[in-house]
Amino acid sequence: MIDPDGYRPNVGIILMNAQGSVFWARRVGRDGWQFPQGGMNSDETPLEAMYRELAEETGLQPHHVEVLGATPGWLRYRLPQRFVRRHHRPVCIGQKQVWFLLRLLGDDSAVRLDAHDEPEFDLWRWV
Repeated sequence: MIDPDGYRPNVGIILMNAQGSVFWARRVGRDGWQFPQGGMNSDETPLEAMYRELAEETGLQPHHVEVLGATPGWLRYRLPQRFVRRHHRPVCIGQKQVWFLLRLLGDDSAVRLDAHDEPEFDLWRWV
């Protein structure tokens, strides 16, 4: 989904443990590490998309986390020109994101990278 201004709506998740460390994960087949995040469906609110992405990427369910906060609105960024795919319609010029800060309730055993049919991460750690 791309909005009328050319931005893809997206949610980002910063998951914190009781010690204040944050969850980082490595994308399958890649060398980069990142926070869980993903695009929104047209029928979702940012909160609904966050819980869906959280479950898909980490296996965590709403009862495993506490929402501590969220950005008060959209944070936008534009893609570098070389990454804009002008032959796709509609053209996506960047993303607009709502970021959530979550606290893990309980222990690490609830994290399941294989909870989804096609795992997006192959390794994770607290940093």
